[in-house]
Amino acid sequence: MFIPNLCLAIIASVTPALALWSHPDFAADYYRVNQLYNNGSAPLEKRDSVPAGYVASPYYPTPNGGWVSSWADAYAKAQKVVANMTLAEKVNLTTGTGFLMGPCVGNTGSAPRFGIPNLCLQDSALGIAATDNITAFPAGITTGATFNKQLMYARGDALGKEARGKGVNIQLGPTIGPIGRKPRGGRNWEGFGADPVLQGYGGSETIKGMQANGVIATVKHFIGNEQEMYRMDIVPHGLMKAISSNIDDRSLHELYAWPFMDAIKVGVGAVMTSYNDVNGSACSQNSKLINGVLKDEFGFQGLVMSDWLAQIGGVSSALSGLDMAMPGDGAIPFLGLTYWASELSTSVLNSTVPLDRLNDMVTRIVATWYQFGQDKDFPLPNFSANTADATGPCYPAALISPTCKTNEYVNVQADHATVAREVAREGITVLKNVNNTLPLSTSAALKVFGSDAQANPDGINACDQRNCNKGVLGMGWGSGTANYPYIDDPISAIKRKAANVYYSSSDSFPSGLTALTSDIALVFISSDSGENQHTVEGNHGDRDASGLYAWHNGDDLVKAAAAKYSTVIVIVHTVGPILLENWVDLPSVKAVVFAHLPGQEAGNSLTDILFGDYSPSGHLPYSIPRKENDYPSSVDLRGFAFFQVQDTFEEGLYIDYRYLNKHSITPRYAFGHGLSYTTFSYSNLVLTAVTPITSLPPARKAKGSTPVYSKAIPPAAEVAWPSGLTRIWRYLYPYLDNPSSITASSSFVYPTGYSTTPQPDPPAGGDEGGNPALWDAMFTLSLTVTNTGVKYAGKETVMVFVQHPSDSTYDTPIIQLRDFAKTSTLTAGGKETVTLSVTRRDLSVWDVVKQNWVIPGTKSFTFWVGNSSGNLTVSCDGLTKVCSSGKTSPVV
Repeated sequence: MFIPNLCLAIIASVTPALALWSHPDFAADYYRVNQLYNNGSAPLEKRDSVPAGYVASPYYPTPNGGWVSSWADAYAKAQKVVANMTLAEKVNLTTGTGFLMGPCVGNTGSAPRFGIPNLCLQDSALGIAATDNITAFPAGITTGATFNKQLMYARGDALGKEARGKGVNIQLGPTIGPIGRKPRGGRNWEGFGADPVLQGYGGSETIKGMQANGVIATVKHFIGNEQEMYRMDIVPHGLMKAISSNIDDRSLHELYAWPFMDAIKVGVGAVMTSYNDVNGSACSQNSKLINGVLKDEFGFQGLVMSDWLAQIGGVSSALSGLDMAMPGDGAIPFLGLTYWASELSTSVLNSTVPLDRLNDMVTRIVATWYQFGQDKDFPLPNFSANTADATGPCYPAALISPTCKTNEYVNVQADHATVAREVAREGITVLKNVNNTLPLSTSAALKVFGSDAQANPDGINACDQRNCNKGVLGMGWGSGTANYPYIDDPISAIKRKAANVYYSSSDSFPSGLTALTSDIALVFISSDSGENQHTVEGNHGDRDASGLYAWHNGDDLVKAAAAKYSTVIVIVHTVGPILLENWVDLPSVKAVVFAHLPGQEAGNSLTDILFGDYSPSGHLPYSIPRKENDYPSSVDLRGFAFFQVQDTFEEGLYIDYRYLNKHSITPRYAFGHGLSYTTFSYSNLVLTAVTPITSLPPARKAKGSTPVYSKAIPPAAEVAWPSGLTRIWRYLYPYLDNPSSITASSSFVYPTGYSTTPQPDPPAGGDEGGNPALWDAMFTLSLTVTNTGVKYAGKETVMVFVQHPSDSTYDTPIIQLRDFAKTSTLTAGGKETVTLSVTRRDLSVWDVVKQNWVIPGTKSFTFWVGNSSGNLTVSCDGLTKVCSSGKTSPVV
């Protein structure tokens, strides 16, 4: 096909600029589709339509923002500004200025008359991307493994401080979608784990920390972005549509949208839509999802942006609720083409896009700016995501550009390495520890094997967006990365702790070694994944080539070491679950340690645990199966199909431990599994009913008022080119050559179901996150945690899982995580009281007929308490309030 080749040619024409580009270039997406069309040997599947029952029903018009009391002041300020804006100023704030058209990965236009600058949008969820003097924090999956809400907040706070210090208005994180439905999924590591409650707390605590610094957090990707391959809609639009995630309404609410509700509940400022379709409709213009679910039912008051190049239409996306187009370019970047900017000016002048919709778009953006105090001494960007030089082109894609001071090299690290090390350390998860092999003595003779123990020999940031797996794996690849300021690699840290250390950096076991009985082998292996614009060792973002096995023949390296040494410890850096069956039961393999993705503090955080300075307290944020087909076939990666790949979520609510439990499949290691160097006991359990149970929540309140503006179409002269303006080629402006010639249009064909009549208030709505009653505590559970060991201090994580009443008529997972808490460090014999809370939503199911949250059944809920889904030691009866140990767990 000529289109992919044309796109590649255009991208190649701006190769010098692309060399600086830190965000996805998507050449790989175009190239891969082109290959599949032209290569007769490529695996093809017959095209299927979206299955019956999976519907993206129309939902119009977009609900206006401003009716929630916690945003009232910000919207009042925004209303005064927007009422006095010209059409050009309004359009300017909704549209990115184009790829490489400003210092940040995304830049909006400005409204200088009102003190509103070009807003800077910048990756990523683990650090400020494509710049220097920052902290490369542990990834989301490592943070989830801590099960520590306070650390989640502290990491978010540090991220927010660094973003503000660099002049970033809108930070593109945290990631809470994908949730990890597919174990091979490429971007699972950016999120916090394969459970909606873990994702929800990870996301919301991060958001609270970030936004405490006045930085606008962006929760992403809304929604169903569970596979990287075929995620992009390929131009010309409609020829090769993005993969369609076909999700039923109940699964959408109880799994995939659950953490987004949490994010909105805590006041997140921005939501990014995902590349994929849902039920056949692109997420960037899916009116049901944006207008109906996000803005109406969930009461979202901030701004909705597209992912980069995910916008596929102008009028259609505006009517469907999109507020900001990023990076602003149209179907093909670098040509000065756009769906909005001048095209949006035209659409308003000819009344195709209602002025009310534009007013709401810009009001949401300006209100969000005010909500986080960015009108008060918020710094401008002092860095460039496009170059490391001190000066350079202001607009690299313009070819002819004025020169700017591009980098001031501001150091924003402060003491954040301490936070990064603590997160990395508390995320480390010990899966196996036979005969207390760990912790190690500093006098032990250590034989260390594997390239994953050292820094990348080519340079710690040698691979763009970390698109290689060389050296210690501290993060996956793609836009969710950051540059390392340094990396404390494991072998250096081990040598600082122990004197007798041998190291082989090869991933093949060396010959000629003599093993002594006292020798201890440490084998480092890894498994990587990332975003689809890069292909790494045959993996197209997802782990399609490697599967769930360790990379670089890691299994063989472990087996060879186990054949040579009587004591082997395996340390794994991984983006997600890997299969361990080839070696985990070998007699020599005494310990297995998952260090996940530790970021810059990979070494010290690991030796803190290996040598016993701290007891491990991490827990698996996913299950590890014994074989890959223990998962349902519906979560396999989808192969190529002409026109559109269909990915139907047939398993519904049953992913990860929920599926394994339903089918009585015993995992190798259960969700939440993690060992300590000490032991803990639970006592004095008290279950308290807080709020009387009713089937339905109390009726919601009606919406408050929203800003009102003049309905008169603005004068066309407001988007005429200003006299004296020096135009920058390829920069996306709101201006038109002859705006006075534009007249009202009656020829536009509106989407099916389009209406300007407001929808009735959804019964499940009523505030940010939905009906406020959903967050009412129904039960609290308090217990005393005691460190029953005699030697080591440690932290214990307590989890509560809910089992629904036996007379419930809804098909529901046997147990579901609903809350967790982590103790402080308890010395031997130390005690601490822990309190967990179960809300109305935690007990509810989404009723697709009532379109509301319903508490099912009349019999008792059972609350199971333990430190993993496979270690539930105490249960409490919701009716009698009696708690006891010894009851048989409902899951294997």
